[in-house]
Amino acid sequence: MISTSTEKYWNALKEVMDPEFPISVVDMGLIYEIFKSDRDLEVRMTYTSTGCACMQWIESDIKERLLKEEEIDNVDIQVVWDPPWTTKNLSEEGKKILKNWGVSS
Repeated sequence: MISTSTEKYWNALKEVMDPEFPISVVDMGLIYEIFKSDRDLEVRMTYTSTGCACMQWIESDIKERLLKEEEIDNVDIQVVWDPPWTTKNLSEEGKKILKNWGVSS
């Protein structure tokens, strides 16, 4: 659930794209929670598989984007595997994008 105190950061992460498909990490359902404390953000996220080759790039892109917000000095990313990612994590927009790419029905 997106709180009003972190909605800005969720929207910012819609600009961070999955390296394999033109879909944001938010619409892909990789971001589980964002917590803000003073000038710090903690992002709880997952990946589609434990063997995702793009983990470092995605995390770097997330940090880079969130650090563009003038009130943020630090971004800590916590990768979690429970609950595991499934296609149920996809947003409606994400489902449409993947369907247009022929990845899902």
